Amino acid sequence: MARKRAKAPAARETVTTVVVMRLYVAGKAPNSVKAIANLEAICRRYLKDRYKLEIVDVCEHPQRALADGVFVTPSLSKLSPAPTSNVIGNLSDTDNLLAALGLPAGDLQ
Repeated sequence: MARKRAKAPAARETVTTVVVMRLYVAGKAPNSVKAIANLEAICRRYLKDRYKLEIVDVCEHPQRALADGVFVTPSLSKLSPAPTSNVIGNLSDTDNLLAALGLPAGDLQ
């Protein structure tokens, strides 16, 4: 009696999670410039091309910031994936930022 061979499982598509963030800054203020640089460095190192970042200058769009409930800059909002989180400041505390983004400190994905 011949045995039937089991079919090999189909190759699974890898799902890439994209982190969606919004950074509120106040023009060229020193802490805003530093926050942008710090966040971009973290994204390059840990997220590569798996993120979407919108930068909102509250000097140019004050009503947008107020509508979004932002009263302090620089302020980062992680919008997805859930849970959402917020970080205020120049984003120089890497461990705190990674935790807010849901990334383990040693994760070099």
